Amino acid sequence: MVRHIVLWELKQEKKPEASRIALELGKKFHALLGVVDGLREIEFGRNYGNGDFDLALTCVFDTREAQSAYQTHPAHLAIKQIIQTLVCRREAVDYDFSR
Repeated sequence: MVRHIVLWELKQEKKPEASRIALELGKKFHALLGVVDGLREIEFGRNYGNGDFDLALTCVFDTREAQSAYQTHPAHLAIKQIIQTLVCRREAVDYDFSR
């Protein structure tokens, strides 16, 4: 199993819209379940605490190959295009794990 975690910082002018943005993006990310092969779990949310990052995504994939396919899947690329207009910074981590 592979876990993919992404954190985003919204552009300053987008921060007042953070709740709406998180709700809309969360719906789009959750819609990927059953569409992207090998995507088993997905969580998306807005940071309610301190810190530089406003949004967080966690995905679980069956394999590294499934994660790689997700990166170029048209449904994911459509969301990525939207996110790129909203954020000024992104960090990610990927790791293998077993249950």
